[in-house]
Amino acid sequence: MRGSRAVRASLDDVLESPLAPDPGAPDPGAPALAHRSRWRRERGGQERERGRRRSPWRRGNRFDLRDLLAEGVVSVGARPGRLALTVLGTVLGIASLVVTVGLAQTAAGQVGRQFDAVAATQVVVQPGSVTTQSGEERATGRLPWDAEERLERLAGVEDAGAVAGVDTGGAPVTAVPVNDPSAAEAVPPPVLAASPGLLDAVRGEVVTGRFFDAGHDRRADRVAVLGAGAAERLGISRVDSQPTVFLGELPYTVIGVVDGVERRTDLLEAVVVPLGAARADLGLVAPEELQVRIEVGAGPLVARQAPVALDPDGADGFDVQVPPEQSRAREAVQADLNATFLALGAVALLVGGLGIANVTLLSVLERRGEIGLRRAVGATRRQVAGQFLVESVVLGLLGGVVGASLGVVTVVGVSVVQQWTPVLDVPTAFGSALLGGAIGLVAGAYPALKAATVEPITALRGGL
Repeated sequence: MRGSRAVRASLDDVLESPLAPDPGAPDPGAPALAHRSRWRRERGGQERERGRRRSPWRRGNRFDLRDLLAEGVVSVGARPGRLALTVLGTVLGIASLVVTVGLAQTAAGQVGRQFDAVAATQVVVQPGSVTTQSGEERATGRLPWDAEERLERLAGVEDAGAVAGVDTGGAPVTAVPVNDPSAAEAVPPPVLAASPGLLDAVRGEVVTGRFFDAGHDRRADRVAVLGAGAAERLGISRVDSQPTVFLGELPYTVIGVVDGVERRTDLLEAVVVPLGAARADLGLVAPEELQVRIEVGAGPLVARQAPVALDPDGADGFDVQVPPEQSRAREAVQADLNATFLALGAVALLVGGLGIANVTLLSVLERRGEIGLRRAVGATRRQVAGQFLVESVVLGLLGGVVGASLGVVTVVGVSVVQQWTPVLDVPTAFGSALLGGAIGLVAGAYPALKAATVEPITALRGGL
């Protein structure tokens, strides 16, 4: 009895001490063994709770985003060779995208400027035509001989020139006065009749000699100007010795050679004579076409006024071809170029993204032991997946920055060599760098999920 009382007193002292409080202690008459077992269970639960609070893998606030980024960057830099090869694919993809977009914008700008210089300032006036019941086309109007002077008086018109094809009746066009029957027969160059203002209207230039003027036209002088191709075919390269071409038996003195024609390029292969000479010698009835160079935006005005200026009583007998609206044409050209180049850039980006996904998935397979060890010491699935996602994003960002820089340098270099004005939006360059990170995020999603599903026991059995 005395020993039982002593043991009970000792247990009461321990349970009542501050080191091991027990608010649910039994009455003094309860058995000592049951009370001691319950006290051990309570104390064991407290120790497990303290250990759980001290584990950095159990508490997310101890393994935060900064630690996750540090782990991802260290893992990426641990394999420099693989890093270079993986980033190379992303670099090429982003660089291709920047280069294609930049060159598309630059090329569209060049096309737009050329469009403004030529197509947006060119008007063509022709006599109208109708089809009769017999299927024959009949002209509804006729261009007057002074059509050039009439149109040059209109507002918005800078230059105008009339042109017509001349039927020589099969007569040879040669540079020698004697027809040699033994010589090989050659196709003669065509003959065109033009007014003095045609050269300026089609933006041509004289490379040798001069172009005929209004005096030659009014007097019906037998002079001719050769296109560069026709001069080469006839063997005439200089005009200081007053060479002559023969239209049948009619001699025409060559006074100039023209080249660089932007409109009516058939002039480069033709023998061009004044309208007055073609009317007097070759039976030309009327001009066939008017080439008009106008100011930018004057097309609708010229289209309304030109038929009235040519024939006030028969204004409906002419067809006026005006350029399309500048904005619509330019937008159409830019849309086509951008669609083509963006398709190429998308293919390059797909290749870069597949490269990141492939390397990241291979890394998951090689690091199964590491993943199993992390899971065994308390890492969650989310933390493992987050680490591999961070690695993929870092790879994508690195490739995006390098690729965007390389693409900008390439666009500027090509523009300098071609003497173009480089055009590249700043958001495109910065957005491409961020796009690399987005590609890395998408490409690393599946490998990250694959890493998160690795079981610790299976991974550790495979070895570290």
